[in-house]
Amino acid sequence: MDAILERCAGLDVHQDNIVVCLLSGPLEKKPSKEIQTFGTTTKELLQLQEWLLARECTHVAMESTGVYWKPIWNVLEDMCELTLANPTRIKNVPGRKTDYNDAEWIARLHRSGLIEKSFVPHKDIRDLRDLTRYRRKLLQNVTQEKNRVHKILQDANLKLTTFMSDIFGVSGRALLESIVNGEVLDEKQVRDMVKSTLKRKVPELMESLNGRLRIHHRNMIRRHLEHIAYLEKEIVELEAEIDSLLTPHHLEMELLDTIPGINHDAAASIVAELGTDMSQFPSDGHVSSWAGVCPANHESNGKKKEKRTNEEVEG
Repeated sequence: MDAILERCAGLDVHQDNIVVCLLSGPLEKKPSKEIQTFGTTTKELLQLQEWLLARECTHVAMESTGVYWKPIWNVLEDMCELTLANPTRIKNVPGRKTDYNDAEWIARLHRSGLIEKSFVPHKDIRDLRDLTRYRRKLLQNVTQEKNRVHKILQDANLKLTTFMSDIFGVSGRALLESIVNGEVLDEKQVRDMVKSTLKRKVPELMESLNGRLRIHHRNMIRRHLEHIAYLEKEIVELEAEIDSLLTPHHLEMELLDTIPGINHDAAASIVAELGTDMSQFPSDGHVSSWAGVCPANHESNGKKKEKRTNEEVEG
């Protein structure tokens, strides 16, 4: 393999240690090799940084091993050019699997420019990505809690969902609170609680509330409603923090918002996942491939076999 870097390092990353292989020397000659092992605490990562600086190493490559690469990236990203590699694309020769061999293999591939960089956005975008992904998880949790309330209502034979499209709207929540409090409602009270067109369904709603509600059901609904209220409060706070991080990207947000089907939340997720520097992606095909929404080619003996996208596999 032809060398293009005179001095580079390969890191084999683990939870509690990092094996570093430094290769240095003229491009036309066999490089000298130096291998060292470091821990992963902040103090030990700073020692790794000093070790690399002392040897004037400005190019470092490592595998994206779980989340263990992230603290290393955070420490080293300001002092050298980092390359994050996809582990499936730089597998070592079978039968030669040791930490030292893996570190040397990564270093040799990097010295020859054979490691394709994985996309790692700037730290501000990474922070935004954490928030938008967490927001999505909280929204999923809210949906799960609402589904649990639906199941409890069916178990208690309360048929509110038959006559209300959304039992978590203003009218539905008022009725759920009354159920939790064990109130016996008459037609006038129900009419006062519900809004708009639901007032015409008061007799049906009265019939739907005539079930087999036990204390257990009330307690479970109360717990789920309290959890929903907590999650919704967290989502509001998250959205405020997300909007704050999006302030420098208001132009990109406005452009994304003009796309049919893309609202503010979707635009925020796109910025969080892709960043705003599209030079990372040579074409729209590269973006689609990185996002996992286009299938790979799988052809053998002139026949194309089915190959699902990453989204289909994860789903």
